[in-house]
Amino acid sequence: MDRIAARLAEVARDGRYILGPEVSAFEREFAAYLGTDHAVGVGNGTDALTIALRAVGVQAGDEVVCPSLTFYASAESIVNAGARPVFCDVDPDTLCVTPDSVCPHLTDRTRAIVAVHLFGNVAPVADLRELGLPVVEDAAQAAGARLHGARAGALGDAATFSFFPSKNLPCLGDGGAITTSSDEVAERARSLRFHGSSDKKTHTEVGYNSRLDSLQAAVLRLLLPELDGWNRRRRAAALAYAEAGMAEFAQLPVTTTGAEHVYHLYVVRSAEPDRLQEALSGAGVQARGYYRTPVHRQPAMSAFAGGELPVTDAAARTLLALPMGPELADEQVESVVVAAAGARAPA
Repeated sequence: MDRIAARLAEVARDGRYILGPEVSAFEREFAAYLGTDHAVGVGNGTDALTIALRAVGVQAGDEVVCPSLTFYASAESIVNAGARPVFCDVDPDTLCVTPDSVCPHLTDRTRAIVAVHLFGNVAPVADLRELGLPVVEDAAQAAGARLHGARAGALGDAATFSFFPSKNLPCLGDGGAITTSSDEVAERARSLRFHGSSDKKTHTEVGYNSRLDSLQAAVLRLLLPELDGWNRRRRAAALAYAEAGMAEFAQLPVTTTGAEHVYHLYVVRSAEPDRLQEALSGAGVQARGYYRTPVHRQPAMSAFAGGELPVTDAAARTLLALPMGPELADEQVESVVVAAAGARAPA
């Protein structure tokens, strides 16, 4: 924290708080880390996805296919871009979208696909791009993840990140970014984040006021070099869960073939998640259900709800997030597994 406080003081003395050299430097460094040509800092991850969709060509009235098993903002951003979310199911093992889950929902009005890298896993973006539509990665939970060696955020036509304080790469408040290797997408994203203007004088379209500020960029520049180490410790904690026998009490996460999961959340599946959560809580272990009400069943999305999504509904009933983080020690993991044993039904 001393390093962060000192860096914030430097930025405060400099007096350039919106965009400016700190943001430009972070954009270059983050793009280099991911292997993209561009990163565009914005106010938060939700704005990032809304702007990215418009930047890849989504217009009012278009359809965008996205999973329902995700955080609400994945679909909210589609509506905010003027389009219609079309909810699709997910792979029953990885819980990510695949061509098989997306294809039944494609129409002549589909203009893009949102591929959510759920919980730090990675969706098969290359396979999705073969469908011939722009793919926008929702990588809010997957900073640092890889698929076949390439970073999440460098796989699709564009990608979006959140730097909310609980994320794998955090800042001290709200922050987000759009990444792409398309000059055209990056240029439009930069214009849209600043009221649809590239020169502060001429406004070519209605955009947003959504800019990453210099204080947050300075923090992100300090923390980016730590990200891979933090993610290694998250993977070590996930391995510790497996080695301690958590599979005896719940179904463990399944990683996409070729992916390097970063376990933003360690989410297991249980036929009796409430019993498991109660046993853990009784032992002082915090656990919580995740996405128990999928997005297509949220009241505000009722106008967009379509057909049945049986895999999504079945998974949502079972999901439980266990403690996870780079500081989680093997002994703490073992105590969670011991506590989970208390969820066994009496003989």
